[in-house]
Amino acid sequence: MSAATRPARTGLTALTLATGLLLAGCGGDADASAKATGHDHGSAEAPATLEGGVQEGGIQLVDPYQKPDFTLTDTAGASFDFAEQTADGPTLLFFGFTHCPDICPTTMADVMLALGEVDPAVAEQTSVVFVTTDPARDTPEVLREYLDRFDAGLPADFIGLTGDQEQIEQAQLAAGIPVAQNGGESHSALLLLYGTDGEADVAFDSANTARDIALELAATAG
Repeated sequence: MSAATRPARTGLTALTLATGLLLAGCGGDADASAKATGHDHGSAEAPATLEGGVQEGGIQLVDPYQKPDFTLTDTAGASFDFAEQTADGPTLLFFGFTHCPDICPTTMADVMLALGEVDPAVAEQTSVVFVTTDPARDTPEVLREYLDRFDAGLPADFIGLTGDQEQIEQAQLAAGIPVAQNGGESHSALLLLYGTDGEADVAFDSANTARDIALELAATAG
């Protein structure tokens, strides 16, 4: 669905919007318990509505998400300290799995298009991190092959991370999103954008477009 035909979200309450972000995942509904994450997911606002009902930009988070501190394994088999190794530029963080039929490939494709639209210097300094919610199937090799479909021709490779089930669950909780269910197939659809200050003031869901991501990336890098 194009941005021009996408129904406007004007009129949705912040709580309803935030709940949709948390529940809309591949293969079913994730646990929506805000208590489990310790984060107030009601603090989100829809982007401004432009002429004709078209919206531009991401979802503004009144209560910014803090960049989580976790260490997982990258696709080369090396230890990856998320907070430390993504500190130098904007960071996009998404939790999903490679066998996902809809939300995950669409989100990664939007990120790919957005990075192709922004200034090359912005694209080069942006870290894109995909953490698997299905570590049993998503080996480092599987993750690398999957992400290479989306980062080809971009200045920097997308970063794929995995670990054991407990590590993956702790990473999700640290990021402030609910733990994926059903073998990782029911997960949050939230794509978080962190600035170099370590805070995510904006996020995206499946209703956003590549242009929305590009606009926010340019603003964050600027």
